[in-house]
Amino acid sequence: MLERAPLILVAALAAVIAAPGGTAADAPPAAALTVSTVAPRVEHWPVSIPAHGNLAAWQEAIVAAETGGLRVVALLADVGDTVRQGQALAQLSQDAVLADVALQEARVAQARAALSEAQANAERAREASGRPAMSEQQAKQYLVGEESAKANLRAAEAQLRSQQIRLDQTHIRAVDDGVVATRAATLGAVVQAGTELFRLVRQNRVEWRAEVMAEQLARIQPGQPARVRLAGGETVEGTVRVASPTFDPATRMALVYVDLPAAGAARPGMFARGEILVAAAPALTVPESAVVLRDGKSYVFVVGPERRVAGREVATGRRATNRVEVVSGLGTDERVVSRGGAFLADGDAVRVEDGAQAGRP
Repeated sequence: MLERAPLILVAALAAVIAAPGGTAADAPPAAALTVSTVAPRVEHWPVSIPAHGNLAAWQEAIVAAETGGLRVVALLADVGDTVRQGQALAQLSQDAVLADVALQEARVAQARAALSEAQANAERAREASGRPAMSEQQAKQYLVGEESAKANLRAAEAQLRSQQIRLDQTHIRAVDDGVVATRAATLGAVVQAGTELFRLVRQNRVEWRAEVMAEQLARIQPGQPARVRLAGGETVEGTVRVASPTFDPATRMALVYVDLPAAGAARPGMFARGEILVAAAPALTVPESAVVLRDGKSYVFVVGPERRVAGREVATGRRATNRVEVVSGLGTDERVVSRGGAFLADGDAVRVEDGAQAGRP
């Protein structure tokens, strides 16, 4: 039996060599997975500067009482109301002011009567000038009395206008278009001159005050677009209005003021994150599904010769529309596994679903 063993081994080897298809080394490797491949794509993507900051009113307008000692008798606007310039927001008591106006109108009437008498005396004095019917001193008194009566009438009319202005000030009106942000006026309260009654968000304009660092500020210019993500998940498009010329000495950050649409979910006082789009630059991109995270690093699987994959560590950058920018580690003429890379290992053989030849873009 031992003498026949070498003969059996030789016969087996001869059968393998004689079999169709050549040697055992020529047999194709078993595929670990069926995959589809994709070539990296060059796209022009905007370069963005990430930032965060608070939303605030573009400007606030304070509506205060211009006259004092009067009671609030009506409230005509509430928080959240949209108002127009000149619209009545509250009403103060007019009883005392109307009485003062009536009194002053009577004084104007008295001054006009006094002026009429003074003008008649002055006219007689002018007619008697140079005749012995009236002394020169008496004539001069009449002429001076006329001028004094005119001055008294002007003073009375000025006081009447002052009381009429005070009467108009009993109507508390909006100083600009906007939205009522706060209301301090209380029905029945006696207000004093200068007391704040309402506060408005002027023209309902809200801005994002983004905080950026010095090297970022140098790349920001007025008019650049910005994208703000609100706390509720909404995204709002805005425009850079102006960048602050100074930095906060405590944080070393500068503010960038971004105008947001008047109508929307943005509200003053909210905190938001976003980005300012400063330029456009080419980006080599692959689908997000092609990037595999392992041990805190990013990998793609490149299909090489004999349909074997090689794990390639790459550096990623910007992300948009389900694609990822590959900053380094990948060429434009390579093909990568578009999905399923998490189930592959370096050197695995794969079956390419789309029929693309390995290594062909």
